[in-house]
Amino acid sequence: MLTLDLSGKKALVMGVTNQRSLGYAIAEKLHQAGVELAFSYQGERLKEEVERLAAPLGALTFQADVTRDEELDRLFAGIGEAWGHLDYLVHAIAFAPREAMEGRYLDTRRQDWLLALEVSAYSLVAAAQRAEALLREGGGIVTLTYYASEKVVPKYNVMAIAKAALETSVRYLAYELGPKGVRVNAISAGPVRTVAARSIPGFMKMYDRVAQVAPLKRNITQEEVGNLGLFLLSPLASGITGEVVYVDAGYHVMGMELE
Repeated sequence: MLTLDLSGKKALVMGVTNQRSLGYAIAEKLHQAGVELAFSYQGERLKEEVERLAAPLGALTFQADVTRDEELDRLFAGIGEAWGHLDYLVHAIAFAPREAMEGRYLDTRRQDWLLALEVSAYSLVAAAQRAEALLREGGGIVTLTYYASEKVVPKYNVMAIAKAALETSVRYLAYELGPKGVRVNAISAGPVRTVAARSIPGFMKMYDRVAQVAPLKRNITQEEVGNLGLFLLSPLASGITGEVVYVDAGYHVMGMELE
């Protein structure tokens, strides 16, 4: 089994909420490779759970609501004070009001559209702005996206639009941070039974359908997402940037099922 030694590297993981979070799955793999970790979380209601998850990994914790510039400023100032630099940034943040995903996309309200785009897409840009001065050559940024950015997935609605904006941001950030030796990529994961995913209307139907149609005839695991995150941030992926990399048991390659 191939093992990676990333001792001395430092990673900020934004958006861990519980043990089933995909951000946490990536954090666990980074920890196993020797990376020092910091977690950021949105607000006071998440503090106790995030601190519980951080403790066995020796991770620092910071509160930062990504819709508030002053909290983002404080987060990255805190990272700078604690470490002096940053090697990896994991962006695992997304949100859309449930009512914007239950009805028709045609009926999306302005405030719901703007909130979904701000939290799910602009937050990557805002974090990268502040991380730029801390990131060292050979560093990397990874975010989480979904296939609905490309094809219609009923009820994903405004979140699909946010993921499309997120993927385009990945390409522009990769272009602008590339001269510094910093890579930016997105993981497009298949359905995983996280708390966030299960809030999507009709999620279990989607989950079951993917397992039927995907070439591997199964769904993926959190561990597989963690492995891909570790790979994309590590020197093993030193020539990969600006990409959306799928870990979905091959579902995205299917156009029609005849059986």
